[in-house]
Amino acid sequence: MIAGLGVGGAEHMLRRLILSSQGATDTEHRVVSLTTVGEVGAMLQRAGIVVEALGMRSGAAAPLGVGGVRRRIREFRPDVVQGWMYHGDLIGGLAARLEGQGRVLWGIRASEMVPGTPLTTRLTRWLCARLSSRLPDLIVCAAEAARRVHAAAGYDASKMLVIPNGFDVAAAAVAPGDARELRASLGWAGDELVVGTVGRFDPYKDYETFVRAAALVAAREPRARFLMVGRGLDAENAELAAWISRAGIAPRFALLGGRTDVARCLAAMDAFVLSSASEGFPNVVGEAMAAAVPCVVTDAGDAASLVGDTGTVVAPRDPAALAGGIARMLDLPSAERRGLGARARARIVAEFSLERARDRFEGVYRRVTGRPEAA
Repeated sequence: MIAGLGVGGAEHMLRRLILSSQGATDTEHRVVSLTTVGEVGAMLQRAGIVVEALGMRSGAAAPLGVGGVRRRIREFRPDVVQGWMYHGDLIGGLAARLEGQGRVLWGIRASEMVPGTPLTTRLTRWLCARLSSRLPDLIVCAAEAARRVHAAAGYDASKMLVIPNGFDVAAAAVAPGDARELRASLGWAGDELVVGTVGRFDPYKDYETFVRAAALVAAREPRARFLMVGRGLDAENAELAAWISRAGIAPRFALLGGRTDVARCLAAMDAFVLSSASEGFPNVVGEAMAAAVPCVVTDAGDAASLVGDTGTVVAPRDPAALAGGIARMLDLPSAERRGLGARARARIVAEFSLERARDRFEGVYRRVTGRPEAA
């Protein structure tokens, strides 16, 4: 159960988990979106996964959503109803309990709320906290930071466990020529040092701090170039364009917007930067690490525990601190930066592989249903 299946880290994580279970486990997945099928839902459908959309338009339609989910539970008779974020947790949990069918798992993907979070989302989280001792059997958090924040918000801490996201290391591999080709297409074919970020344009991501930090780095490092990739990170974004214009370094920036070749974009970077003010478990950092790109991250959510000793961690909402972290990374000899990237990739393989995350979820499904462990 998920609110929607547009492009986003939580949505792609769900897709990767489901697809990784095909042929590797005996679990059959079906996905219900409260709103539309979306781009990620279409990817799942093309892979043979049943995806249905209820077409809800707002939180006011939640009672209709419960009815629609109840009908699907009645038809499918699932062993487990798995919520994926607040709205899916609430509606999926209510529907399953009303039908008396299946164990209920909730999924918490985010950490703190920032200004601008819709009122319906805040109310849904408040309701989930009040119902968390009765509706779910277990609550699976994507990050230790998410567990702490939600326990403090009133969620039943006794039901909470953490399963970090997993990453497909093989999918992160890109031929060196592809990365060089992308850099050349941007006019960066020399000894430029490419500092990049990937994500959607969102208040959580605090891209204004990224731009302000970039200006400070550019003032001391003439080779620095800045690459921004993701939905809304393009020249049509007037707010972003104004930040870059005020910084006075527009020629140093490339804004690529949403891309389907994110792995190629990551491989073109000398350093990846997470500038977020708030996070849960930042998928994009794991993807950069899997691509062997050293990272500079803010201490938001579980970013610091993810990078470990393979990257640099700075305070959030502090352009000077972020610029200092980026500068230290760029000052390293190229061989040392590559060595950090190799260690980052090895850390993902050892601790955060997609297979490990999948097996942890499978273990939870077996635990709540009483199924024996897989042979």
